[in-house]
Amino acid sequence: MTWEEENLVNAAPRWLGDRQIGALGFGCWRLVSNDTQAATRLISSALDLGMTLIDNADVYGLDWGGTAFGESERLLGSVLAQNPTLRDKMVLASKGSILPGVPYVANAAYLNAACDASLQRLQSSHIDLYQIHRPDMFTHPEETAAALDGLVAAGKISMVGVSNYTPAQIHALRGFLQAPLVSLQSQFSVSTLDILRNGTLDLCMETGMTPLAWSPLAGGQIVSGDQQPAALSAALDALAARENVDRAAIALGFILAHPSACVPLIGSQSSARLEAATAALNVCLTRRDIYQLIEASEGVALP
Repeated sequence: MTWEEENLVNAAPRWLGDRQIGALGFGCWRLVSNDTQAATRLISSALDLGMTLIDNADVYGLDWGGTAFGESERLLGSVLAQNPTLRDKMVLASKGSILPGVPYVANAAYLNAACDASLQRLQSSHIDLYQIHRPDMFTHPEETAAALDGLVAAGKISMVGVSNYTPAQIHALRGFLQAPLVSLQSQFSVSTLDILRNGTLDLCMETGMTPLAWSPLAGGQIVSGDQQPAALSAALDALAARENVDRAAIALGFILAHPSACVPLIGSQSSARLEAATAALNVCLTRRDIYQLIEASEGVALP
């Protein structure tokens, strides 16, 4: 095989600290309803498809049809209470620090209370990965780090991650944190490419943090083509036709191709669409394909 033929898509399992997870994860942003049985079927499908990272947050439930802070965690907790064997099949992740009306709090008092509340809603003895959802720029990182280390020491969380942090904010937090920082969750898709150039993915590769991509299909707009460059939709369609898959599989494959071993978090509420997304694990995208998608997305030729 020549370099021109090399498939950059990495479908292998990832490491999150000392835990192995699937190359695709399931995001609970839209997991809001009163139907525990339907939620159970969806979570079970995700796990059966190898999406072993189940990512939630305390604020999930205030959009996508939800009505209350904590609603998604509460629903997932009901699923786990009624189906306790599912808990051991997943790496359970949640997040705290977003408080509507403030909007960010990551001091010790708040994080301790927020984690306890998440544990209660999730009906779990511990959270495998607890992430600071967004940085609180007016709390010293030393205080945030001490709170996280305290939660690890208390056995309430196993691993620590961050979300929507800049590389500089990560350096500051890591300087005070005793526990390893195992993950960084950022917005990343074929139509949102900032982290390719702002040092985020480079820092992940340097430090061994696992990048988690939220909104990997731009909230479904990559699939529908809404508010997307026509050239990007055309490029996705051409590759989809070649690989005999849909646009979503190519867009997810684009993320899987980055050498940082990124994990796209898929938020679909359809078991069929989750299954279709796994086609991304089998597509072939060459270096030429990847750069053509970037040029189509940005509308300019790379220098």
